[in-house]
Amino acid sequence: MPLRSMVLFLFVLFSGAAQAATILVWGDSLSAGYGLRSEEAWPTLLQTRLTREGFPHQVVNGSVSGETSAGGRSRLPAALEHHRPEVVILELGGNDGLRGLPPAQLADNLGAMVDAAQAAGARVLVVGMQMPPNYGPAYTRRFAATFGEVAGARGAALLPFLLEGFAERRELFQADGIHPTAEAQPLIVDNVWPHLVPLLDKAGR
Repeated sequence: MPLRSMVLFLFVLFSGAAQAATILVWGDSLSAGYGLRSEEAWPTLLQTRLTREGFPHQVVNGSVSGETSAGGRSRLPAALEHHRPEVVILELGGNDGLRGLPPAQLADNLGAMVDAAQAAGARVLVVGMQMPPNYGPAYTRRFAATFGEVAGARGAALLPFLLEGFAERRELFQADGIHPTAEAQPLIVDNVWPHLVPLLDKAGR
């Protein structure tokens, strides 16, 4: 291959690689893969599915076990600056609920994160969570509604419940009854996928 043609080929090749869109998963232990090998966690399985379906996007998992919405809010600006994601999957709030923190505080933190991500040019998928009934009907209703209200007010996409379809299946959870097993991780990808794909199409498949 002539030198000029080779240089052009390499330029096109590496330019295309540099333009691969990033999907930032910003969550807690449910996304960090608590109790699992890294290759078993749903963000890794999501990357596999993206590749199989022909999407060039790269998944970056910025999730931290034990993270609250306040902690995620404080860390997000640096991550947005570093990764410059096209899409942010915002999966935070479960630890707020388990601690009985006010839904209004959760709404403020989620809203600030959506605002920051959108201001940085990212599309956002807000992932909802639900609390068990022992937290009382008033709290569980208000908590669950918070995610949709935040997403709706900002035009963000919404997955109402990350564990939809298997939350009652005890065999799909680890001994703590909170964290899904490896067998449940593909089900999480199935829940995320239909809400994520429209954002990926807009990001330039």
